[in-house]
Amino acid sequence: MFIVCVAACPTGIAHTYMAAEALDVLGKEKGWEIKVETQGSTGIENEITSQDIAQADGVIIAAEIAIDGMERFEGLAKLECAVADPIKQPQAVYETMMHIINNQ
Repeated sequence: MFIVCVAACPTGIAHTYMAAEALDVLGKEKGWEIKVETQGSTGIENEITSQDIAQADGVIIAAEIAIDGMERFEGLAKLECAVADPIKQPQAVYETMMHIINNQ
């Protein structure tokens, strides 16, 4: 399973990168292939490509701000959550994403 993710907080520093790391760890624990794009004060890093999206089974948007390029993810199984959720509740994020994918 391939999941693309975007992590973004208002300042784009600490919580953005903490969420990105938590999503990477979650992916490894659950056997997912993960690509996490970060958006913040330093701009977009590790940008998700159209090829990534074409291969993706779903997208997790862990953000406290509007993200750039949200329209890219139309048609994908999508979970939108707080930037803190992957950090504090990774199992809930996993279960919710799997539920969305399985019921789309």
